[in-house]
Amino acid sequence: MNGGPSGFQNAPVTRVTVLVSSIFTIVFGVRGRSHRLGLSYQDIVKGLQIWRIFASVFAFSSTPELMFGLYLLYYFRIFERHIGSNKYTVFILFSVVLSSLLEILALMLIKDLNLSILASGPYGLIFASFVPFYFDIPVTSRFRILGLNFSNKSFIYVAGLQLLLSSWRQSLLPGICGLLAGLLYRLNAFGIRKIKIPKAIASFFSRFFSSSSPSSSYMTSRRNITRNMSPYASHPAQRNYPATAPVPAPEPPESSIAMLVSMGFDSNSARQALMRARNDINMATNILLESQSR
Repeated sequence: MNGGPSGFQNAPVTRVTVLVSSIFTIVFGVRGRSHRLGLSYQDIVKGLQIWRIFASVFAFSSTPELMFGLYLLYYFRIFERHIGSNKYTVFILFSVVLSSLLEILALMLIKDLNLSILASGPYGLIFASFVPFYFDIPVTSRFRILGLNFSNKSFIYVAGLQLLLSSWRQSLLPGICGLLAGLLYRLNAFGIRKIKIPKAIASFFSRFFSSSSPSSSYMTSRRNITRNMSPYASHPAQRNYPATAPVPAPEPPESSIAMLVSMGFDSNSARQALMRARNDINMATNILLESQSR
């Protein structure tokens, strides 16, 4: 199961999140602070430092956690493509802030010496994303391995479970707080789903986030080539040629529609795009992405 077209096309906020998490993990890992980045009860009592807050949110404490975490962040870019970068930024801020507050509250209530420090990294964002993944991404295929039932979503759950239990209770608590933040976002707590980043701020950061992608340039050049090759636009004398009867587009299979829906596209739009692309999923995906960028 993939997250749509490869790369960070139409997902600039995810690209920045993955980049920042990687840089923070490498920088603090080189300095030997990776195992002391998470929040602890002692930090709350003494007062949290700004660098520790950012480090606990973005930097993973080990290489395995970094690998699974970045893979999940990269996959969940489908939600940015679905709701747009503006609303996805709100989702990130809500998930990170609320899950961090829940972690601080839990540490103050538990005061367990065995839970001296929590695992660091964007656990809040990752596990908050599992809520729309569970409710909104459909199962499009099922299979059996060694008598066990699996679906096209199983590997994502396995990767999340591995990350959740990577440091046992130190990582379990941040994961649970992330799930709670995701549930509150889905329930539209505080009207969060209606909030958007102001246009002035969004346009300012879009200068740094957005970049022209090779696929968009390819689509533009392909449209120009197709337009130039059209018999009705190449030469005036050719306009007198009789038009051939259009061949009716075949009805798209439900499996192809479900695959596009799993990428975050509307089912009706997916059906129309597949009919235009004559059931070519890659071409239909390009049509849908092109329509979103207009």
